[in-house]
Amino acid sequence: MGNLFCCVLVKQSDVAVKERFGKFKKVLNPGLQFVPWVIGDYVAGTLTLRLQQLDVQCETKTKDNVFVTVVASIQYRVLVDKASDAFYRLSNPTTQIKAYVFDVIRACVPKLNLDDVFEQKNEIAKSVEEELDKAMTAYGYEILQTLIIDIEPDQQVKRAMNEINAAARMRVAANEKAEAEKIIQIKRAEGEAESKYLSGLGIARQRQAIVDGLRDSVLGFAGNVPGTSAKDVLDMVMMTQYFDTMRDIGATSKASAVFIPHGPGAVSDVATQIRNGLLQANNASS
Repeated sequence: MGNLFCCVLVKQSDVAVKERFGKFKKVLNPGLQFVPWVIGDYVAGTLTLRLQQLDVQCETKTKDNVFVTVVASIQYRVLVDKASDAFYRLSNPTTQIKAYVFDVIRACVPKLNLDDVFEQKNEIAKSVEEELDKAMTAYGYEILQTLIIDIEPDQQVKRAMNEINAAARMRVAANEKAEAEKIIQIKRAEGEAESKYLSGLGIARQRQAIVDGLRDSVLGFAGNVPGTSAKDVLDMVMMTQYFDTMRDIGATSKASAVFIPHGPGAVSDVATQIRNGLLQANNASS
C-alpha cells in the first residue's frame, strides 16, 4: 500500500480501514483509493481476506483420568461486509479463538473415555466449529472448518496401551498354537491307531495264509503218496523247518545267544503243537 498525492494502493486480497480525524469512515477495497489527508483522512490499518489457519494445542483430562493433548486446526477468514468489526472489536483474534477452543475441548473431552475420544473426534471438532462460528461471526470472522488433527496421550499411557495390545495378541497366538498342537496330536494318535489296526489285520491274514498253505501241502502230499498220513507229512515238514532254523541261527554274524530245546523229542513236541493249531484252525473255519 502506498500513499502519494492523497492516493492509497490497496493490494489484492486485502482491505483497508479509512478514518477521518480518528473516526471510522469506510472500508477501502483492493485497488487505487483516494484518501485526502489534507482533510484528515488516513488509513488506520489493513486486514487480509485470505484464508488463515490456526493450530491450537489443548491439554485436558478424559473421563478415565488420562491426560491428553488435543491439537485443533482452525481455518478462518475476515468477512468483507464486517471488516470494520474485525478491525475494531478484536485486538487479537487468535487469542480469542484459542480461548473458545480451550473452553469447548475442556468441556467435551472430560465426558469421554480415552478410546471414545479417538472415535468421536469428528463430533468434538463439530462442537468446536459451531461454538466458534457463533461467537466469531459477531466479531467479523467466519469459521470455515475445524479439524482435530492429533490426540496425543501421555507417553506412559501410550506405552501401557501398547503393552495391553501386545499381551492380548500374544494370548491369541498362544491359544492358536495350543489348538494347532492339539490337532497334530489327535491326527498322530488317529494315524497310529489306524496303523496298528492295519498291522493287526496283516498279521492275522499272514498267519491264516500260513495255516492254509501248510494244510493244503499236507493234504496234497498225503493224497499223492499212498500209506502216508497227515501226521507223518507234518512231522517231516517240521523236521525240515527245524534244521533250517538251526542252520540260520548258526550262520548269523550276531553275537546273541538263543536257547532252544534240542533233541528228537523237541521236534516231536513242536510238531504236536503245530498240529493242534492246524486242527483248531480247521475247526474254526468249518
